Amino acid sequence: MKVNVDFDLCTSNAVCMGIAPEIFEVRDDGFLYILNDNPGPELEGKVREAVASCPNGAISIEE
Repeated sequence: MKVNVDFDLCTSNAVCMGIAPEIFEVRDDGFLYILNDNPGPELEGKVREAVASCPNGAISIEE
């Protein structure tokens, strides 16, 4: 699985970071960073929850 973020849609609200801090991080500069864009199957549930919870629909998954 590959995690993608449309940074034009992302408002760095940190909802995804709250769900999957192993994958997403909003830093002091106010921008979202992807820490691991190719997570293993053990993180699939968290990634899918982050996709579903993103208020802007900025996160997607390539399978």
